[in-house]
Amino acid sequence: MSVANKRAVAIGGGTGLPLVLRCLAAEGHYDVTAVVTMADDGGSSGELRRQLGILPPGDLRNCLVALAPDEGELARIFQYRFSAGEGLVGHSLGNLIIAALVEMKGGFAEAIESVAALLGIKGRVLPSTLHDVVLEALDASGTLVTGQALVAQSPGPIRRVCMSPEAPPAYPPVLEALASADVIVIGPGSLFTSIIPNLLVDGVVRGLNQTDARIVYVCNVANQRGETTGMSADEHLDALSDHGLADAIDVVLLHDCEAVPLPPGVPAVDTSSVVRERIESRGIRVVARDLVDPRNPMHHDAARLCRALREVL
Repeated sequence: MSVANKRAVAIGGGTGLPLVLRCLAAEGHYDVTAVVTMADDGGSSGELRRQLGILPPGDLRNCLVALAPDEGELARIFQYRFSAGEGLVGHSLGNLIIAALVEMKGGFAEAIESVAALLGIKGRVLPSTLHDVVLEALDASGTLVTGQALVAQSPGPIRRVCMSPEAPPAYPPVLEALASADVIVIGPGSLFTSIIPNLLVDGVVRGLNQTDARIVYVCNVANQRGETTGMSADEHLDALSDHGLADAIDVVLLHDCEAVPLPPGVPAVDTSSVVRERIESRGIRVVARDLVDPRNPMHHDAARLCRALREVL
């Protein structure tokens, strides 16, 4: 197969997914598809869900902008967030435009397609499901936490998440994208609130386990307070395994915390040699590189992540 014809799928949500999309798009030889969680119920997206009954537009908007050519003026306008005005504070203009297009075009998928055409994106951005879903979680104490925003703010570690309704049907183009992919990138992003919610959609885990694509998991640089407190890289993989990906992942991309320690106070994900050996014992290739953003050590550096992805893909 020609390199120019390779098909790449990136799965996640939040701020991590747009970063990967920019990396894949910058390569210039991937047909890129984003699969985006629909569990978000916080901030502007949550308000629009409650007031208008639409699916959450925020993560989709960020991915659409990430795939817009050079992220030009129109893309920047989509990211404008109101700082004043009754009923407008906190909303991004792009979210409001998507909400308007849902009504004008008669559906959420049609609205996203319209925005994609408006921005002239190179690739596709797909909601994982078109059903209205609620994320639920069990924390380490066995307490049930309901709602994505509350799960993300949980004071204690999360052990397992589920969806209500259970196993909502996937948006069909998502399953088609997984079936035809050559490479699939999962993460980085909030493990239990951005990544795993996609696995709870009916058919996604099956598609990931049946695909011939190379699947790369990009582990977070740092743990999130509450949600993944104290988890090592292999425990991140344990969580993915518990939610259906026991044998699907081929490569794990890690920040090398031994060679480049994170600053004091930053809750680094343990990627030590002992942890890497535990991962490799599962038959998974481990690639550890300096991936941290020195200005924001809770996150990946864009250029470093792009170089690492280029190496493993």
